[in-house]
Amino acid sequence: MKKIVLSLALVAMMSVSFVSCKDAAAEAPVTEEAPVMEEAVDAAAEAVDTAAAATEAAATATEAAAKK
Repeated sequence: MKKIVLSLALVAMMSVSFVSCKDAAAEAPVTEEAPVMEEAVDAAAEAVDTAAAATEAAATATEAAAKK
């Protein structure tokens, strides 16, 4: 019984500590991060393409060296 009461008290204290008293309208506006994310995705795609091209070139060079 003591554990149940202490557990409920702990849950009550944690739920109070995570509630904000700020007004939702007073919060700073959220900025859009979509353009930055799109640029990062494009840069990552370009890096993958470059790595794939380098891998293909290395494979071709390895095959050519193996045939000699």
